[in-house]
Amino acid sequence: MGTATTAAHLAVLAEESLEHRGDHDSLVFEERTWRSAELHDRACRVAGGLHQLGVRAGDRVAVVMANCTEVSVTYNAVWRAGAAVTPVVVLATATELRHVLADSSATTVVTTGDQLDKVLEAATGLPTVRHVVVAEPGTAAGSTIAGEPAAGAGVDVVDFDQLERGDDPGIVSRDEADLAALMYTGGTTGRAKGVELSHRNLWFCGRSAHEASYVPGLTRGLSSLPMSHAFGMIVTVTSMHAPDPSLAVLMRWFDPARWVALVEEYQVERSALVPAMAQFLLAEPLESADLSNLRYLTIGAAPLARETAQELERRLPNAEVLEGYGCTESGGVITANPPGKRKIGTVGMPIPGYEVRIVDEQGEQVPAGEAGEIAVRAEGVMRGYWNAPDATATALRDGWLYTGDIGRLDDENYLTIVDRKKDIIIRNGFNVYPRDVEDVLVEHPAVAMAGVVGRPDDRVGEEVIAFVSLHQGESVSAEELTEFARSRLAASKYPREIHVLDSLPLTSVAKLDRKELRRRVHEE
Repeated sequence: MGTATTAAHLAVLAEESLEHRGDHDSLVFEERTWRSAELHDRACRVAGGLHQLGVRAGDRVAVVMANCTEVSVTYNAVWRAGAAVTPVVVLATATELRHVLADSSATTVVTTGDQLDKVLEAATGLPTVRHVVVAEPGTAAGSTIAGEPAAGAGVDVVDFDQLERGDDPGIVSRDEADLAALMYTGGTTGRAKGVELSHRNLWFCGRSAHEASYVPGLTRGLSSLPMSHAFGMIVTVTSMHAPDPSLAVLMRWFDPARWVALVEEYQVERSALVPAMAQFLLAEPLESADLSNLRYLTIGAAPLARETAQELERRLPNAEVLEGYGCTESGGVITANPPGKRKIGTVGMPIPGYEVRIVDEQGEQVPAGEAGEIAVRAEGVMRGYWNAPDATATALRDGWLYTGDIGRLDDENYLTIVDRKKDIIIRNGFNVYPRDVEDVLVEHPAVAMAGVVGRPDDRVGEEVIAFVSLHQGESVSAEELTEFARSRLAASKYPREIHVLDSLPLTSVAKLDRKELRRRVHEE
């Protein structure tokens, strides 16, 4: 074992955080409060347990758990052991999980009892997967599950408790350019790709996000974002850069009524959400709870309708909505609205150390105010895509990450997201951005959410098709909504067909699932 020598090592960052802030109430999860020294001690022992299982520097350890205390403990333990975390959302199917395990060559999977059957199904026959660790008391430890791994060996199923009896190996030395996380994209445009994020990438993005969002004296946060998602992970890393002792309240799953209750109980000052969560909150009786301490709502991962932000601030008069933007490939964050200096309708300015430019199809920078592809350059940008050199060469060019998102920068360097490049609908030769149509539809008082996709059409190339869900107790016909949109959009943009659904399909991280909407369109 060596001693890490770089401050950009995430395990070093965790130790520095404990040293600077001291032992304090650090995490609340399902009525139990954990102190920072307790969590650090658990991570040290789990790192020893992983080493005893044979996990070595550079190995990938898949983590398939809903939010719980053991997720953060495992992440820190894996980094301490010199390995890389491969988070997988628990809603992934066995087929999707098998792709991640096979592509990443993960040697170990850490999961919970409710996911065990799926994990074993996904791991059966994969030669690299040797151990499945179950973070739930009472699971039989050391049993062997029949399969076809290398050399005829079985897959060991081990209790997490057993790992916690390990001896701390110390921080295994790793270079800051070494892999810290291999995060798989959602796969909405094909099979999920592994995004390689180094210790330096995550350390830098976390520090930059902290500098962009830090408000002295605010020490109580509520997190309901999946820690398996880039947004959730970078919130965790960002918190390690904060100088003040802080308390994080963690939700296993987002539940709007429970979120309100926790904000009131712990007098939460800030929380991070995705837009769908914000919509669900608006259906709650927010005025009946004491949410007066809530100062900031950070919202990202998908575009937020201006009307939603305004309604949140109207009903939460002490809170400011701060929209931001990022992607897995950037480390999680690219831009953020600074507290007290936000521009509603924008996703803010580049965070410190991040350069953003808007380029045309030839890669040339366009003037302020014009739309084009968003390109970003920073030390937080990924190393590349795992086992995908062609995709890496397409995304990373001349030191810039080409995000595939369309946006515009104003003369003060605030970014507005227009849409995904792949989502643009071309109708009669005119570009139609789904976001423009969705924003108009949610202006209707009956509409809660909207999703717009294109359908191939022999006459116009692509037709604009919309799906909407309504606020509780509201009703409106598709014909009325079509006329509403027609009165507010150019003839090339308004949807010729609108479907009213009970709810719109969402991805595992509560983003609009356009892939599912396209499937519905093609099945008609």
